[in-house]
Amino acid sequence: MELMCKLLVFITLLLPNSIFSSPECNFPALFNFGDSNSDTGALLSMFGEAAAPPPNGETFFHSPAGRVCDGRLLIDFIAEGLEVPYLSPFLDSMGTNFSHGANYATVGSTIRRQNTTIFQSGYSPISLDTQFAQFSNFLKRSQIIRQKGDVFKNMLPEEYKFSSALYTFDIGQNDLTAGYDLGMSTEQVKVYVPDVISEFTTIIKNVYALGGRAFWIHNTGPVGCLPYIMDTRVITAAQVDNYGCAAPFNDVSRYFNEKLKEAIVQLRKDLHLAAITYVDIYSAKYSLITQSEKLGFGDPFLVCCGHGGRYNFNNAVRCGRMITVNGTKVMIAKSCEDPSSRIIWDGVHFTEAANRWVYSQIADGAYSDPPVPLKMACHRKDDI
Repeated sequence: MELMCKLLVFITLLLPNSIFSSPECNFPALFNFGDSNSDTGALLSMFGEAAAPPPNGETFFHSPAGRVCDGRLLIDFIAEGLEVPYLSPFLDSMGTNFSHGANYATVGSTIRRQNTTIFQSGYSPISLDTQFAQFSNFLKRSQIIRQKGDVFKNMLPEEYKFSSALYTFDIGQNDLTAGYDLGMSTEQVKVYVPDVISEFTTIIKNVYALGGRAFWIHNTGPVGCLPYIMDTRVITAAQVDNYGCAAPFNDVSRYFNEKLKEAIVQLRKDLHLAAITYVDIYSAKYSLITQSEKLGFGDPFLVCCGHGGRYNFNNAVRCGRMITVNGTKVMIAKSCEDPSSRIIWDGVHFTEAANRWVYSQIADGAYSDPPVPLKMACHRKDDI
């Protein structure tokens, strides 16, 4: 798959009307919508350090930074690639500078609302429609507040930045696992996927209606390769693929991605001024897992921050778990000695090293449709 993607980019470079003859996009701002894979501190803003306790953040930030990871997330590397500061969560009210954009992603978020509370299931009440409502409110009120001048003018984006910004989306994984948590079969989960995709396209259209034009949309990763899934679900030997992943769960991910790609094709027809890039995160992550040993990551399923279990993962003893021994708090779910040698951070999320590798694969457009680099994502497919 990786070789084919690289070849596609090479062929594109040879085309006389290639998009690569166009100038790089100058994105003055970045707005992100998503779940824990791109939450830079929303849950922390709501529930405090317990949302992402130590040792989260230890590799890059050297302390908890609101991310469920030892360091930077994929969205952080995207921000670096676009040369904009790391995104602060929209929910952070502590003197935050939003002049370069905002992050609406929240740990546990889904596209479709869940009929449960975060304390019951772990799924966030801030579903994608709520994230859009936050964005819509931010767009309108930021311009009113900027008129006050002084610090307000410098902490909020100018109006033109909203139409010139890049809008990134990385959400959908929790919609799949939510069905399994309710006891649904793989086929039952597939049944509601089209409805989830329909709600997703509605949000894209809503952002477009408010002036958004450049969209960078990630599909969902191989859920069946997460220790969380492989450890908490009944999986027979016949359901394990050649690389150790749970095939039925990955099949659902691929089905979701197939429907998402079809929806994006239609969105391009409906939203004539939009530049929509579909990024195959699934293939990039699966490629990393299948080449784990070769790339120096060792066992692709061995969790860095965990405690016990087949993969150093116990769902009841998550990363950072503390217990009291003789009156003293002791961390029993600690970080591994070298997080850079692992793919999986805590059983669900990737390490910074894995995120960096995935970014290095997608930044040049090798896993994108159309095959455009991140910095060229303002150009429409019809312009290629």
